[in-house]
Amino acid sequence: MSRAAELASVLETVESLAIVCHDNPDPDCLASALALEAIAEDIGVGDVAIVYGGEISHQQNRAFVNMLDISLRSVGEVDVDGYDCIAFVDHAIPGANSELSADVEPDIVVDHHPGESVGASVEDVRTRYGATATIFVEYLLELDVELTTRLASALLFALHRERLDFVREPTRREYEAALSVYPTADLEALEQLYGSAFSPGTIDAIGRAIATRERRGSSLVASVGTTSETDALPQAADFLLNLEGVDTVLVYGIVGRTIRISARSIDPRIHIGETLEEGFGEFGALGGHHDMAGGRIGLGLFGDDVGDEEQLLEFVGGRLTRRFFDALNLDDR
Repeated sequence: MSRAAELASVLETVESLAIVCHDNPDPDCLASALALEAIAEDIGVGDVAIVYGGEISHQQNRAFVNMLDISLRSVGEVDVDGYDCIAFVDHAIPGANSELSADVEPDIVVDHHPGESVGASVEDVRTRYGATATIFVEYLLELDVELTTRLASALLFALHRERLDFVREPTRREYEAALSVYPTADLEALEQLYGSAFSPGTIDAIGRAIATRERRGSSLVASVGTTSETDALPQAADFLLNLEGVDTVLVYGIVGRTIRISARSIDPRIHIGETLEEGFGEFGALGGHHDMAGGRIGLGLFGDDVGDEEQLLEFVGGRLTRRFFDALNLDDR
């Protein structure tokens, strides 16, 4: 039985489905959730909820949700355990990168990030794929689920934002998936999404990252300071990766009571996900791909031992910078 058929067979036995996104969901996660919702509704699941934690602060992600009229509910509003079936999309590990309790075990997992098996009834984790949306395009085609303009637009935008825009190791499958949904997508709507304006908070955060950057060789560390714009971190990392001679970037910042980290690398010798795990894994949930990774670390005693905000940032930043450069085997020169 194919993975798509396995998924359909599980959904045929339930009346309600909670689709859980990772915290601060991006287009790949959101489009995958929409695709799973479409599959479930086509099969006849009567009650489907898309749930997320954190916030949606990236200007394009907010526009994505609004333009495509995606119905989302926060983790705190939903009794996820009350649903017949729980699905994780674009993430796999309970409690990791999710406000949802680690005690909640998924029945369905569809993801493209590396990680340990969680023993779900349907577990489709394809680390050789560049996007979770790619997997769902294959599901939709195999199960002959109607590809609406709304869904096609969501999937095409997700594929581009996740891999094709930056040519970040897309696989042949990403191009094939994009070609499959392209004829049905609303290209004018997608053009509007690409034109989404930066919020003042995001611009301020990126500006701080530019001003605080510390470089060692071809690697760079920068701080966005204290911000509520979580998605400003990967945007700052992407921007700084354009600096001449730089191939590896780590950006950190304090969001609430958490240290958030986003990292990028185009150096083929570096697996940035493993680098973050080596440098910070004992302190929080971090990891990712060869070229892009991230995670978070609880402030813990940092916030109690240090006085004002600037002292806290200096204290945290000094330790993060040293451990990151150490993980890359870079000395002080």
